[in-house]
This record gives sequence, C-alpha cells and structure tokens, in this order.
Amino acid sequence: MKNSYIAPFFGNKKGMSGLLIITLFVVVAVIAPYISPFNPNEMVDIPLQAPSFAHWLGTNHLGQDLLSRVIWGTRTSLMVGIVTGLLSTIFSMIIGLSAGYFGGVIDEILTTITNIFLVIPGLPLMIVIAAYLKFRGVTPIIIVIAITGWPSGARLLRSQMLSLRNREFVTAARILGEKSTHMIFSEIFPLMLSLVVANFFSAAIYAILGEAALEFLGLGDVNIVTWGTILYWAQNNQALLTGAWWWILAPGLCISVLGAGFALLNFSMDEISNPKLRGR
Repeated sequence: MKNSYIAPFFGNKKGMSGLLIITLFVVVAVIAPYISPFNPNEMVDIPLQAPSFAHWLGTNHLGQDLLSRVIWGTRTSLMVGIVTGLLSTIFSMIIGLSAGYFGGVIDEILTTITNIFLVIPGLPLMIVIAAYLKFRGVTPIIIVIAITGWPSGARLLRSQMLSLRNREFVTAARILGEKSTHMIFSEIFPLMLSLVVANFFSAAIYAILGEAALEFLGLGDVNIVTWGTILYWAQNNQALLTGAWWWILAPGLCISVLGAGFALLNFSMDEISNPKLRGR
C-alpha cells in the first residue's frame, strides 16, 4: 500500500480499533493450543453446566468446555473469512477491471453476469448451492461463499475503471504501445488500491457471516469446531428453551466483534481514500 495511505491509517481511530480487534483474534487463533483449557472435543464435566471458575463459558450438551471450543473455533472461522475474502476480491478484480477497461461485448457479458448475481439474494443462493453439494466441509463453504460474494465488489471496481481508463496517462501509455495488462495493473490499479482493500474487508465480513449461517443450518461439516457449528449444536439442542443462554452468547458475540473489526477497517479506508469523510 502506498505511503500516502499508511500514515493516515495509523492516525485513524476506526482503523486502529479495527486492526486491534483483528490482531487479537489472529493471536488467539495462532496460540489456541496453548491457551485452550481443554481439548475441544473432550467431555470434561457434567453437561449444560453454567459458567463458573472451572468452565468460564460453561459446558454444552456433551459436557465439553465451551471456552475451549470457542478458542479453537476462532481458527477455522477466521481462516474462512480471510481466505474467502481474498478469493471474492480476486474474482471482483478480474471481472470488474476487465469489464471496465475493455468495454464493448466483454463489458456487456460480464456486466450481465454480475447483475444476475446481484438480483438473486446472497444468503438464499448460498443455501441452495450448499444444499445441493454432496460433500461437506470447510472447502465447499469457502467456494460457495466466494462464488456468491464477488458481484458488488466487481460493480464498484468496474465503475472506477470506467472513470480512469480514458485519463491522459492511460491514453499516453496506450499510444506508446503498452500491453493491456501493464496499463491495468501498473497504471490504473495503484489508484484503485484503497477501493480493493475496502472490498476485501467487506468480502471478509460477508464470508464470516455466511460461514456462520451455513454451519448454523447444518449445511457444513457439523463435526468440526467453528463458531457456526457451536451455534448449530446449541440450536439443535434447544439451548435457549433449556436456559443454556451461555451456549449461544460466546460464539454469537465473537462473530459480531470480528465482523465489527473488519467493518471498522472498511470505514477507515473509506475515510482515508475520500477526503470529504475525514472531518466527520
């Protein structure tokens, strides 16, 4: 990222708050084996124990320590958010930049595909695709969310590309015989970097919520430990009806806080790239 973006970022309260939140979750994911009190799949106490000094977040229906499961679940949930966000951003870049730069028939085809995906609501589309997959796991969820999460970013990048492709420096590079790939990635892309980064943060939020939703509905692998599968088993065993509120509180709060961290980073990028927002 250009130095012109780095200095304002470290002076932006939203950006630093978001970075602190994401860093905290990354640290927890990395050192999970060392800070987890128990094996997340081990039955350590009586089922449905309320939070106590022995089990800070209580236990589930199998007597497994929920704090340990939340800590280990951070690894998978965070990985899904980051990997899927990257994939969605790459898809958005390929389609959005190509449509905006080349125009003509290519633009019409890619824009039509983008509009079709935008018309269909994202969550129902994810559910339908995931329901028809014959295999379950983290990889299918990443693929499903990446397939459905790129259109809005592609549309934004296409609009930006349309405003930049006829600028003087691009025309000069085209007259000099520069290749299209060089003009897109060397001449134009650096000017769109903040928009691409903001697109990644939005895609990561979408991925985290999408993973939790699919796992909650049982469309993933319910035997792995993620925040979504914790919620799935809580709902499947009627946690709220039995008074086990702690079973839902911790993973739900983690999803909200991590999503807020990415949202704060997204807001900070908007403020840095748009001078009109800096004073607000």
